[in-house]
Amino acid sequence: MNRIEAEQRDLFAIADLAKEFGISTRAIRFYESKGLLDPDRVGGTRVFRRRDRARLILILRGKRLGFSLRDIAEYLSLYDADSTRTAQVELLTEKVEERLALLNRQMTDLKTTIAELEEIRALAVERLNQVKAS
Repeated sequence: MNRIEAEQRDLFAIADLAKEFGISTRAIRFYESKGLLDPDRVGGTRVFRRRDRARLILILRGKRLGFSLRDIAEYLSLYDADSTRTAQVELLTEKVEERLALLNRQMTDLKTTIAELEEIRALAVERLNQVKAS
C-alpha cells in the first residue's frame, strides 16, 4: 500500500500500520498503552482510523526528532483541547526551541571533542614517527 492509498483509506489493521511505517506491532501497542493511540475494537481486533494513523505519524516524527513520549503526549492532547490549535503551536515552538538549544550545545561539545581527539592523534602519530626514526 502506498502513501496515497493509505491516506484515502478509513480503517487500518495494526499490521498495515506496522508495515507502512516500518515498526513492530509491539511498538504500536506500546503507544496505545501510553494513551497516544486509541483504536476502536471490533471483537478483539484493533481497528485504527485515519486519525490514529495521523497521530502515529506525529509520534514517529516526534521520536525521530528526539522528543520524549511525555512531550508528544502533551502536544497530541492539545490537538483535541483547542480548536484554534494556538496552544498546540505555542507548545511546539517552545519544545522545538528547547530541542534546538540542546542539539546546538551537543554540537559544540562534539566539535570540541573532535578537535581534542584530532590533536591527540596528531601528537601520537608524531611520537610514533620519532620512535621509528631513532
